[in-house]
Amino acid sequence: MYKLLITITLLGLSGCASLGNLIPPSQQKAISLEPTELFADLKNLPKPVGSIPVSVYSFRDQTGQYKPQTNVSSFSTAVTQGANSILVQALHESDWFTPVEREGLQNILTERKIIRAGQADSPNQADLPPLTTAKIILEGGIISYDTNVKTGGLGMEYFGIGASELYREDAISIYLRAVDVRTGQVLLSVATSKKVLSQEMRAGFFRYVSYKRLAEAEAGFSDNEPMSICVTQAIEKALTDLITKGIDKGLWAKKSA
Repeated sequence: MYKLLITITLLGLSGCASLGNLIPPSQQKAISLEPTELFADLKNLPKPVGSIPVSVYSFRDQTGQYKPQTNVSSFSTAVTQGANSILVQALHESDWFTPVEREGLQNILTERKIIRAGQADSPNQADLPPLTTAKIILEGGIISYDTNVKTGGLGMEYFGIGASELYREDAISIYLRAVDVRTGQVLLSVATSKKVLSQEMRAGFFRYVSYKRLAEAEAGFSDNEPMSICVTQAIEKALTDLITKGIDKGLWAKKSA
């Protein structure tokens, strides 16, 4: 009996600690995305001797999975379709690589044609410089998304008072490889994985306050890791591992102290 009371008390205290999650948040203005925890590891890498031009043509979701919906058809994908942009952003923030635009290459070529057409009437204008060529192409993508890798929970009810907590772990995997433009040789290949945590907490009670009068109350909240943030962390970890392995193999050099 005492063990039951102690367990219910502990569950109640944990619910009180998360009381702020029960109140609906107010509307907020748009904010800039803050760096992830793994971004610091990327920025703390040794400085390179020089930045290497790289291109990313296609780094996308290769799982083909959609969000599960009950009794309805869903065309919303389970993971973000913006992995290409996330990788280019990570490359741009690093000191080791200089990304050159390839996803929107056709738009660049169209604008250059327009400029050349205008220069035909003004021959004194300087010619357009050639586009920057890449030395390395980065390939890969999100190769797996596994749901319900681990599930569990804890709950207790006693004399009309109860509380429960449930959790679920999913996992995404990223593959990233560096390809030499001149030879087509795969120089490096790395793989990373990130777990996606979802949890739900509920608490409630019911009690007969008088004959045929029942008082009942319940509260709860859920907390899900944003999939885009998890993909960002996995990509940043893969890029950090790629740079580190490249240094160890002598493919690129760090600046001497």
